[in-house]
Amino acid sequence: MLVNSFSLCYHNKLILAPMVRVGTLPMRLLALDYGADIVYCEELIDLKMLQCKRVVNEVLSTVDFVAPDDRVVFRTCKREQSRVIFQMGTSDAERALAVARLVENDVAGIDVNMGCPKEYSTKGGMGAALLSDPDKIEKILSTLVKGTHRPVTCKIRILSSLEDTLSLVKRIERTGIAAIAVHGRKREERPQHPVSCEAIKAIAETLSIPVIANGGSHDHIQEYLDIEDFRQATAASSVMVARAAMWNPSIFLKEGLRPLEEVMQKYIRYAVQYDNHYTNTKYCLCQMLREQLESPQGKLLHAAQSSQEICEAFGLGAFYEETTRELDARRAELLARTPEEAGDPAQDTSDVIKMAVKFDRRAYSPQITPKMCLLEWCRREKLAQPVYETVQRPLDRLFCSVVTVAEQKYQSTLWDKSKKLAEQAAAIVCLRSQGLPEGRLGEVSTSLHKRKWEAPDQDPGGPRAQEPAMPGELCKKPFVALGSGKESSLEGW
Repeated sequence: MLVNSFSLCYHNKLILAPMVRVGTLPMRLLALDYGADIVYCEELIDLKMLQCKRVVNEVLSTVDFVAPDDRVVFRTCKREQSRVIFQMGTSDAERALAVARLVENDVAGIDVNMGCPKEYSTKGGMGAALLSDPDKIEKILSTLVKGTHRPVTCKIRILSSLEDTLSLVKRIERTGIAAIAVHGRKREERPQHPVSCEAIKAIAETLSIPVIANGGSHDHIQEYLDIEDFRQATAASSVMVARAAMWNPSIFLKEGLRPLEEVMQKYIRYAVQYDNHYTNTKYCLCQMLREQLESPQGKLLHAAQSSQEICEAFGLGAFYEETTRELDARRAELLARTPEEAGDPAQDTSDVIKMAVKFDRRAYSPQITPKMCLLEWCRREKLAQPVYETVQRPLDRLFCSVVTVAEQKYQSTLWDKSKKLAEQAAAIVCLRSQGLPEGRLGEVSTSLHKRKWEAPDQDPGGPRAQEPAMPGELCKKPFVALGSGKESSLEGW
């Protein structure tokens, strides 16, 4: 049996609850700023994590766990290392242990979600589905306690009867876990149902390990002082806050709630500094705005289609530009030190036509993209469809693409955040070198107006939507990660 090399105290703590799409790095850091002692990441599924590779991101000074499709599944940094809890969704002890060993050197603790009632969690026997299988619970927790160097916890809901609930938590305690979080509602209950402080209190009085009370947002917790009232009402060791913290993370601040505008601006700064995907940033900000979504600022946020546009909506345009310049400079410095990783998608660049261009979606019609214009031109000229070859640079995981049209190669010298954006840039180079329309606002290209727009980017925070393939997509060569020597298809691209 391994001895936990790091001990995390769960007594008298303010804790940010695990929340899907909310508990990413910017929110966790913001909660720590405002006084949270411990922060949980969103529930991450074991099967997805086991596909990930651990990558040290020197540009952002983070550790990233990156899926085969290049989506960052979990990102963390040194500042939160001693206070972040990794919560997993699992229904298998061996998979759970494999995930724990993958992340244990970068987190403070390991938690198993046994309380989420949503179908995406329960359909695989995870989350609240585990509550009906105490044997499996015991096996998962015992395996983790014996096999990882970090303290192990779990988060549950109460059962249909108090007697059954107490029987289960006593069995859970015997596995050797460090603490247990209890959401004081049953599996079938939702936020509109009252939380059972009495059930949490009975559990706290029965167990010797710390009990973390959860479920008090809105009805019990609306400001900082309410957190202690909820703790006393449940006799718990600590309190875990979910929705109240999602609405305003400064709920953890002893001095009281900060103005929402200030909180959102601080959140946006973290999102930009740590390259959070704009759709996730936008989602979290919408949860904070709530009833103000129809305000002028809310409408600007709703219309934003990039991190830059979000910043501009909140008066942070200059901050975005300055931070982008700093990250680009850091990236250039690192590449100068490791020129072998600079990479180039074309092995022989002597015959490649190059320009320094990027695809800025704001400059183009919502229904038309440069790739569509190029494909349409090739059809009219009875040429073969464009062929895109894309590579990814290991150091910063940026993309660059070369498009071949009529045996001539075209490439942008600027690397981009996604494969789609890199391909659009390559198409722009080809179109501009031929003096052809590229779909910019104000250009006339009547033959394309009825064609479906191909979205240049997609939300990494959830399952990828199935997109209809454009005709030109059928001619793409496989995506190649530089330095890997392997080819892998990018699902959903």
